[in-house]
Amino acid sequence: MKLRLKQIIQLVALILVGSVATALASDVAISTPGLSGHDPVAYFTDGRAVRGSGFHVTVQDGVTYAFASDEHKTLFKKSPEKYLPAYGGYCAYGVALGKKFVADPEVWKIVGDKLYLNLDKGIQQKWEKDIPGHILKAEKNWGEIKDKNASNL
Repeated sequence: MKLRLKQIIQLVALILVGSVATALASDVAISTPGLSGHDPVAYFTDGRAVRGSGFHVTVQDGVTYAFASDEHKTLFKKSPEKYLPAYGGYCAYGVALGKKFVADPEVWKIVGDKLYLNLDKGIQQKWEKDIPGHILKAEKNWGEIKDKNASNL
């Protein structure tokens, strides 16, 4: 009798552990870190690229953004469109060419209250030769490439 009771308790414990593990596993979402962990608000408030903290994060459209402070997180949550990088954070020059290149969060420029990133300093120099023209091309291209996989472009 004792053996049977012990087996029943073990079975109940196993079922409970399995149920909790399943519930927790289904609660986990896949998220992409935005700006490689840099604080999107800091570009505007501090005038420089600042690493965010894991203590201050929020998810916007499936992208996780980290902030240097709770104040920056609050500002972002009030008005995310103001702080989100153009073209989903892809290189602005690349988008002007109809491509999606991963951008360096340390290579950036704010133009017309919008944050633009570039692949590297060399590409940024090319982009800066005709910023209005490149933005015009990128705006046109972004509608066509926004939902496409970068490797298919």
